[in-house]
Amino acid sequence: MESFIRYGSLVVMAIYGMSLLFILFYALAQLNLLANYLKAQKKKDSEPKFDLDNPDEVPYITIQLPLYNELYVVERLLNNIAEIDYPKDKLEIQVLDDSTDESVKSTAKQINALQKTGLDICHIRRENREGFKAGALKEGLKIAKGEFVAIFDADFLPQKEWLKKTVPYFKNPEIGVVQTRWGHINRNYSLLTKVQAFALDAHFTLEQVGRNSKGHFINFNGTAGLWRKECIYDAGNWEGDTLTEDLDLSYRAQLKNWKFKYLEDVETPAELPVVISAARSQQFRWNKGGAENFQKMVKRVIGSKELSFKTKFHGVMHLLNSTMFLNVFIVAILSIPMLYIKNQYEDLRGYFIVMSFFVMSSIIFFICYWFMYRNINGKGYKNFFTYVGHFFAFFSIAMGFSLHNTLAVLEGHIGKKSEFVRTPKFNISTLKDSWKGNKYLSKNISKNIVIEGILLLYFVFGLASAYLVTVIGGAEKVDFGLVPFHLMLVIGFGFVFFKSLTSKA
Repeated sequence: MESFIRYGSLVVMAIYGMSLLFILFYALAQLNLLANYLKAQKKKDSEPKFDLDNPDEVPYITIQLPLYNELYVVERLLNNIAEIDYPKDKLEIQVLDDSTDESVKSTAKQINALQKTGLDICHIRRENREGFKAGALKEGLKIAKGEFVAIFDADFLPQKEWLKKTVPYFKNPEIGVVQTRWGHINRNYSLLTKVQAFALDAHFTLEQVGRNSKGHFINFNGTAGLWRKECIYDAGNWEGDTLTEDLDLSYRAQLKNWKFKYLEDVETPAELPVVISAARSQQFRWNKGGAENFQKMVKRVIGSKELSFKTKFHGVMHLLNSTMFLNVFIVAILSIPMLYIKNQYEDLRGYFIVMSFFVMSSIIFFICYWFMYRNINGKGYKNFFTYVGHFFAFFSIAMGFSLHNTLAVLEGHIGKKSEFVRTPKFNISTLKDSWKGNKYLSKNISKNIVIEGILLLYFVFGLASAYLVTVIGGAEKVDFGLVPFHLMLVIGFGFVFFKSLTSKA
């Protein structure tokens, strides 16, 4: 029996160690992106650009607005898009409306009013939602007049000068996509929105710039970007076989040698989910779609004879981004058995140096995200201490989402298909605005929330185990080594669990 327990302990240590190694590899990739990002800040933009003051250089643009039951934000969206500053004779707006609720009538009425102002805007309806968002974009593309196609989700509010800041870059015939940075109109609404903004800011600064500046693959983010129509067709058009059609088409386009241009200095404001159930649906779609695209694209990336080793490495790590949650979850679950193993087998203690990998990874993430944070918010002691709080909250709540996102990742890797579940929008930008009463919110409590509650208790036990190893494990003294980690897990799972229970409308 003793040998069996020892063998089981070795298996746990091996799985735990491999997960920590993957997290460390990912952290080192982030560190390399930070180096790229810092170098990119010193470079001057030397891209050739269209002169939009010359009528002969003004290209025809189609703006696509994919909608599905956006009752609360569609009026705001259409009013905003109508204000875009661009020659009306070179601009078409397609409202790709797959809605099934009462918003259809109000949207049609508003479009009719905008048409009377001379705006070229059309209301495109389909009989079914085949292909979901990808299907709608593909349908609209068939009749799009524009040489270039801008896409905005319903919660985005591009500034008037948006087209004039992005379109000129297409003078370079190799550029297939221009992507802009997301802004957040309700960043400070709650702790949940602050954490989401923190994570997205890291992606839209460190990752997008870090990859793009060295010619590595980046992704069109599904919205707030502009495509060359020829690029979409050359890459094989939109496909709806993954939940992140944007990542899919991005990789297919770059494998066909199209260049992407990322503009960090062009911000496109948008609304963050303010209710955890809405954040859950968005996280599930993004993480499952990421895993689906890993399965679909990784062989093409690795097998490409035209890509450098470094571009392949960053491409694979990018496609494995969502799989980070799986490894974080494994490390979290096994950390408690590891604590007891560590204190039971003296001869195995030398192997526990692997536990320092998580500390190393955390320090790397802390450094990388600080440069991102200070670039947006500024330097100084006050901002640094604010950052420390934001980082701790982000890390904790990301861990709290690890079960939810792990299930999404596993579904993606095994090829389980599911419907494209949209993220409910709220039209919330100030602290006075309320999300209560939103008709699109789910009122059911998922069984996963119950499991998260059980895991909360499990990690409370993990905290107590710092002392219990002296009682149960026979350790000579209290072991505080994993207390910070278990504390973050308790906070993260506690936040996600209780917010999920109290956010039902």
